[in-house]
Amino acid sequence: MKIRSLFTLLLLILAFNLAYAQATLKPGIWRGVSKTATGVEIPFNFEVSTVAGQTRLAIINGAERFKVTDVKYKGDSVFIHMPLFDSEFRLKLSAGVLTGKWIKNGGTKFTIMDFTATPNTPWRFKTPQKPAANITGRWSVPFVSDGKTDLTVGEFKQVGAKVTGTFLSTTGDYRFLEGVITGHELYLSTFDGGHNYLFTANITGDKITGGKFYAGLTSVDDWSGVRDANAKLPDAFSLTALKPGYKKLAFTFKDINGKKVSLTDERFKNKVVIVQILGSWCPNCMDETAYMINYYKKFHSKGVEVIGLAYERTTDFAKSQRTLQQLKTRFNIPYPLLITGYTPANGDPAKSLPMMAKILGFPTTIMIDRKGDVRKIHTGFSGPGTGEHYTDFITEFERLTIHMLEEQG
Repeated sequence: MKIRSLFTLLLLILAFNLAYAQATLKPGIWRGVSKTATGVEIPFNFEVSTVAGQTRLAIINGAERFKVTDVKYKGDSVFIHMPLFDSEFRLKLSAGVLTGKWIKNGGTKFTIMDFTATPNTPWRFKTPQKPAANITGRWSVPFVSDGKTDLTVGEFKQVGAKVTGTFLSTTGDYRFLEGVITGHELYLSTFDGGHNYLFTANITGDKITGGKFYAGLTSVDDWSGVRDANAKLPDAFSLTALKPGYKKLAFTFKDINGKKVSLTDERFKNKVVIVQILGSWCPNCMDETAYMINYYKKFHSKGVEVIGLAYERTTDFAKSQRTLQQLKTRFNIPYPLLITGYTPANGDPAKSLPMMAKILGFPTTIMIDRKGDVRKIHTGFSGPGTGEHYTDFITEFERLTIHMLEEQG
């Protein structure tokens, strides 16, 4: 009896270990697909690797590799927590395939989408036909949502059937997009942990028609395009201003540790101060933050301070504290992040800074000179996915910084 019991125990242990071993993601390129409420698939690719015995992911969008390190196993379940945007995957691994949910915390509600992922699948979209069009170049692109039109500029590069690029708008870009042209049909997508987008359209000569823009679970907008080498947006420094009669900015908010910080504090006197209006939910803010850290390291010793004003999707200080601490840790942000207690909706940012005429979008970046006067306000941010637009911004922003540093306080 004892031998049989021992043998049974060993079999149970072996079965448990085999089941546990199955819940390990296979290294290589996977294809993940989230589904909208109407069943439309939004795909992206990610690479699985093992580092020091731990599973690591890299979300692939064009030239970007977005690293994910928080991957946990429990039996046949896989839990993937994204490093930004307060979202996660709760999945089951069966026969080598992942199925489950992608869950995003929107502050007041959760978005939950069905998700599947298959290994050894390096393609994002199938290309049954050779491309019958080439969209390389610049396009004037209107997006239509709820009867309102938002004019953007599309910039694309096509090699064979593969297309990369982005859309630039007055409040920022759509980051790294990747897809294909098969026949006359265009497909582009992206996923960054907080936002999953799919663009579809038909290409005929110099026109893009019948475009659909799917975002998240339910959002669907129309879009179209006309090839236009001269398409451009308004000057980002011209869109936002202080109200008439105001020259200075004033605020007092708590930082992540609960300490009150004011623009009148001693550390900011006779300094060039950059105020970054951001949210941990905002992908363009993440791109700007990545740049701003290098900017801070370059100019801080010369007399520059940076302050981040965070507008989270909740007024709960503890919840905002958690998401901002995650952001601070992810980027190792060296400058203070303040929790405003206001949300990005319902005109709250302007209410929190009543001297501002308006705040059009996130991020908004305010440049203050040594005298404490607001000199420039920049709306939006064109990140590294926009190529020369990104480098042009850096050149101009740093030129303005040097000019203000050279002035007497």
